[in-house]
Amino acid sequence: MTETRILYVRLPCNPIFPIGVVYLADHIHKLFPEVGQRIFDLGTVPPLDFASALDACVDEFKPTLLVFSWRDIQIYAPVGGRGGNPLQHAFEFYYAPNPLIRLRGAMGGLRVTTAYYTELWRNLGLIKRGLKRAKKYNPEARTVVGGGAVSVFYEQLGKSLPSGTIVSVGEGEALLEKVLRGQDLTNERCYIVGETSPRDRMIHELPTNIEKTACNYDYIETIWPQFSYYLQEEDFYIGVQTKRGCPHNCCYCIYTVIEGKQVRINPAEEVVAEIRQLYDRGVRNFWFTDAQFIPARKFIDDAVELLQKILDAGMEDIHWAAYIRADNLTPQLCDLMVKTGMNYFEIGITSGSQELVRKMRMGYNLRTVLQNCRDLKAAGFNDLVSVNYSFNVIDERPETIRQTVAYHRELERIFGADKVEPAIFFIGLQPHTHLEEYAFENNIIKPGYDPMSLMPWTAKKLLWNPEPLGSFFGEVCLQAWRQNPNDFGREVIRILEEKLGCADLEEALTASIESKEKQLVTV
Repeated sequence: MTETRILYVRLPCNPIFPIGVVYLADHIHKLFPEVGQRIFDLGTVPPLDFASALDACVDEFKPTLLVFSWRDIQIYAPVGGRGGNPLQHAFEFYYAPNPLIRLRGAMGGLRVTTAYYTELWRNLGLIKRGLKRAKKYNPEARTVVGGGAVSVFYEQLGKSLPSGTIVSVGEGEALLEKVLRGQDLTNERCYIVGETSPRDRMIHELPTNIEKTACNYDYIETIWPQFSYYLQEEDFYIGVQTKRGCPHNCCYCIYTVIEGKQVRINPAEEVVAEIRQLYDRGVRNFWFTDAQFIPARKFIDDAVELLQKILDAGMEDIHWAAYIRADNLTPQLCDLMVKTGMNYFEIGITSGSQELVRKMRMGYNLRTVLQNCRDLKAAGFNDLVSVNYSFNVIDERPETIRQTVAYHRELERIFGADKVEPAIFFIGLQPHTHLEEYAFENNIIKPGYDPMSLMPWTAKKLLWNPEPLGSFFGEVCLQAWRQNPNDFGREVIRILEEKLGCADLEEALTASIESKEKQLVTV
């Protein structure tokens, strides 16, 4: 164990605080303080220097175990990214009536596709390069590959990774413990390339419950030379996790599969101790990285306890943000949110139609969301709200679109039109979700499809915008980009209201219970 040296490599992505590898390194240090560790974050390195910087780090540290964290494979990003706006390119190619615009979409799509596959090959190449170089110094060096992208596409990525690579799904703490102890990995959510195969539905297996304590940033600073990069600019939000797991069944979401349905709360005093360490280093902006900050009503007391402890700690000049299920707010919680500095939150209601919310298994009561938003406004919240809408998911119709418009207008009346930012998404179909099962049942895709394919004939199915409304939404989005590209979300809502009108709010909030006809028994 004393000769073990772990190098954590966060593969290139947007400069988002790498909370996953930080927590992994902290956990291992608490159990195995004699193990040497180093964090190397390629998110802080210029693209032309990726290979040479990785070589230099491996040469200096000489790791015996490389742990690669692969965060993103965002094929259908709704905003600017690889070679421009992938959603806009796709919609121009599929729906634009003007041949020149379609050609522009095709060229943009080609740039996106080229950049996407280039990134795949580059990341796979960096993994192979790092392992090969580490073997120069330690012939028995091994590698573990995990992270968000791997957890979703673990079956597909394993075909391209070096033999002997341990492919980790979900959380990695328990797996790394066993690797370091030389224990059998059979019961972990992982497989070894070339030796074992992923079990059927392995991603659905329960993660190990780990008791989380405050991250030791005094230690992290000593093993992560780029740590100060995230402390230089005040606009960085530093990640802090308060819980793991999500108990919901939203039809398109992969979080509840990766993290498991059991919500595991981190002790409030440990979370505050972690925030305090960052606060003392000058950090004032925090992002609670939970799947949902308040996943269900039974966890309201835990959120109250945490925010009260933050308030009691005297850190009055902080700001924080999170994904929040707004149906779980209470007046007390709203008051604490404002007092502790919440200055932004996202709610993914997906639709403003209670009928569609029910069909997508989201568990929201939209009437309750509105009342809780009123409570939040009354408590003094005057900052930005991002509302995620995913049109055309299941059973979308003109009347449900009108209901979503009505719901959005009510949110604007509560917070102010300038404070409510509609984020327009079209779901990227992901494996291991209920939406994938729905697509199988309705012959939209067939088992054995490649969820990582960006070929046009596959992409149109995986970028979820089916007919009969697919072309309509395509035209609306193209018009919005043409008329007001800098305020795309609000322009989409305005055009939908112009074309279809706005329902009565009560219609949006009401969904009749569907009763299935009983089958007569024949004798």
